Amino acid sequence: MALVFRTVAQLAGILLSLLGWVLSCLTNYLPQWKNLNLDLNEMENWTMGLWQTCVIQEEVGWQCKDFDSFLALPAELRISRVLMFLSNGLGFLGLLVSGLGLDCLRVGGTQQDVKKRLLILGGVLSWTAGIAALVPVSWVAHVTVQEFWDETLPEVVPRWEFGDALFVGWFAGFSLLLGGCLLSWAACGTRAPLASAHYAVVETGHHRVHLEMKTTHL
Repeated sequence: MALVFRTVAQLAGILLSLLGWVLSCLTNYLPQWKNLNLDLNEMENWTMGLWQTCVIQEEVGWQCKDFDSFLALPAELRISRVLMFLSNGLGFLGLLVSGLGLDCLRVGGTQQDVKKRLLILGGVLSWTAGIAALVPVSWVAHVTVQEFWDETLPEVVPRWEFGDALFVGWFAGFSLLLGGCLLSWAACGTRAPLASAHYAVVETGHHRVHLEMKTTHL
């Protein structure tokens, strides 16, 4: 039963980490980090992401423009770019490392200590990738809330609101966190299967043959 729980935890951890990594990559490039609806022109909506701003018009459709300068961006967008790239890289590395540590993978099946360390390392990498995804998303959301309720701005000034990419990023971060925790728990909280059972049977047979040969000589 413990082996079943261990296998389920490993598969659930790797799948959640994979889902979180895919969503974090999607969050990085989605332009809907912020939305702006103009009361004067309800047929025109603006969106802002880490890399570009877009305007959506019913007659024209999507029109996007990349940011001209990295240094001209607000601090939260500059650091969010770095952290999202870090999350994408750590998430991919965590998937690769933890994949090599799965029990169902035959490569290195006899080295349980190595596979355990790989699972733990993969879990830590996925967990770190989740933190790296949650920080920029939460920071941009915090700045958006502050600007929305800024009383120094006139009421006629349009206010940015949460975009869909923020919710995707939150889901990605929590998926990576949960996946990393499951991988680490599967490595530390449950016993590894006895991969040497086959070799124990062979060794027993070898000793039996050896004893029979000694008996024959006697």
